Amino acid sequence: MRLAIVTTHPIQYYAPLFRLLAKEPGIELKVFYTWSQSRQGAKYDIDFGKMIEWDIPLLDGYSYEFVDNVAKDPGVHHFNGIRNPELNDKIKDWRPHFLLVIGWNFSSHLSCMRHFKGKIPVLFRGDSTLLDEKPGLKKIFRRIFLRWVYSHIDYALYVGKNSHDYFYKHGLKEDQLVWVPHAVDNERFGGPDDEEQDAKQWKRELGISDDDLVLLFAGKLEPKKDPDFMLRLAQHLKDPRLKLIIVGNGKSEEALRMKSRPDKRIIFLDFQNQQKMPLVYRLCDIFVLPSVGPGETWGLAVNEAMACKRPVMVSTKCGCAPDLVEEEKTGWVFEPGDGGDRKIKELLHKILDDRSVLKGMGWKVWEKLQVYAYPVAVKRIKQLLEKLP
Repeated sequence: MRLAIVTTHPIQYYAPLFRLLAKEPGIELKVFYTWSQSRQGAKYDIDFGKMIEWDIPLLDGYSYEFVDNVAKDPGVHHFNGIRNPELNDKIKDWRPHFLLVIGWNFSSHLSCMRHFKGKIPVLFRGDSTLLDEKPGLKKIFRRIFLRWVYSHIDYALYVGKNSHDYFYKHGLKEDQLVWVPHAVDNERFGGPDDEEQDAKQWKRELGISDDDLVLLFAGKLEPKKDPDFMLRLAQHLKDPRLKLIIVGNGKSEEALRMKSRPDKRIIFLDFQNQQKMPLVYRLCDIFVLPSVGPGETWGLAVNEAMACKRPVMVSTKCGCAPDLVEEEKTGWVFEPGDGGDRKIKELLHKILDDRSVLKGMGWKVWEKLQVYAYPVAVKRIKQLLEKLP
């Protein structure tokens, strides 16, 4: 079975999946990268506000090709940033039995879906949700347009409940919807036991004691993710045992640092690359993703934290909430806004007074994550391919 995959550029969340697929008996894989300029390595990330080059291998273990991108303003920040006149011919020359397109919102990707529809089975991967929809004419026209877009695919590989509902709303039938879980490299983040000791040493260097309750936010410091939530917690809870770590960079960073300056319980760390992240998550007792949207379609940082056996607090605007978070077992879900702030404040009061609330949650988190894993994703994809003509 020859599977062609079309995606823009190598990322840390898909490279391990591609490697496992390439190793799977019966599957021959080739990835066509459409943002050819991305092969140059470090790229400027507008949200982090700095050059980013991942420190883990992203191109090892599978066959790939960078297809020439002739866009005048190349990149993934707009529809016409990906234009590959040779893409369809290159795929055709490779003679795949199946095509998987990741993301339709680029000129060449949509063109590719339309070209191959009816020739070979077209699979699609995306994690969009209905979480940020607002009533009005714009929603009606968008619904019509997206139904047209998805008429050019045969199957959608949805990542979770919110993703399923999105595809179903846009005209796909149940037998066209195949669950393929969103995943991270659980084994790498699960890591060796000595990382816990390394994290304890780092905590001591940061002035954090064993009696402190540590909350962690890690990601782009931007309004969508509401890192300001961490500062509001500090304002509401004056307990000196509460420590809040904010990891990352972005457009909100300067304002956050200025507002937090008097409070030494709030600790800022710069962007940490992939090899360091398993250690970063082990700094905390609870990971927090308080996103308000729009566009927090899943929140893979939640998977990463859970792979490190950390319970999580996530807002209802995070696409992963109904899939990964079981209340008081793997974490807590809250509504963005004052009501959610109050819920988490009261919960933290309780945990500060009685740490037994957290006892045993780490293993429940780890058990929950076992189905949100690359081997499961590979199995689901292979099962689909085997049943197709």
